[in-house]
Amino acid sequence: MIDLANVTLTFPDGSSRVTAIDDATLHVDAGTTVGITGPSGSGKSSLLAVASTLIAPDRGTVTIDDVEATGLTLTERAELRRTRIGLVFQQSNLIASLTAYEQLLVMNELTTDPRRRGARAATRERASELLDAVGLSRDAGKRPAQLSGGQRQRVNIARALMHRPAVLIVDEPTSALDQERGTQIIDLLLRLTSEHDTATILVTHDQRILPRLTGAHTMVDGRLRALDTPQTVG
Repeated sequence: MIDLANVTLTFPDGSSRVTAIDDATLHVDAGTTVGITGPSGSGKSSLLAVASTLIAPDRGTVTIDDVEATGLTLTERAELRRTRIGLVFQQSNLIASLTAYEQLLVMNELTTDPRRRGARAATRERASELLDAVGLSRDAGKRPAQLSGGQRQRVNIARALMHRPAVLIVDEPTSALDQERGTQIIDLLLRLTSEHDTATILVTHDQRILPRLTGAHTMVDGRLRALDTPQTVG
């Protein structure tokens, strides 16, 4: 679960301040996907940065899996991201020298918890399970240059799920893909959100996918507003 309550974020602009997020409230339950759309420069990226605890808001609260994040230190917020938040960016940002399988294994080395770092057999099993879940078992030994754009994004999603996050933050995952591969990625995200019981926030410019989501919001000039989107099956 993730809950943003009355969040406001401003940035300095000369002698004044510009408002990037204006009193935004958003709630996403486990196992559901909520979409956010809106024009460029409307505040969507700022909202994702606050939701993922990369930036602390001026006002309001961010609660992730029953942890109120806005009162945490920088170190505590970093640990929260490592343990409870999965990030999927527009670009896959895979490490060129690592295979698809190794991209997932390396996530286990980022935690400060010695118990998790020591569970190498469990980590290997988890990596194999996730590559199978995203349809890349046969491509586990390939490096990014040997994978298509859609395949790289699938590795990106699997990597974000390695530490069993409570929250998945997804930023324009289909922007670099054609329509067919983009639809496959959305299908995958919706299925994995349900199967892994994550609360997923998905930023997208593709209005066509909004009816497939649990809920949708539009963002304009920093203000977030719920949309009425009749749901479709599939």
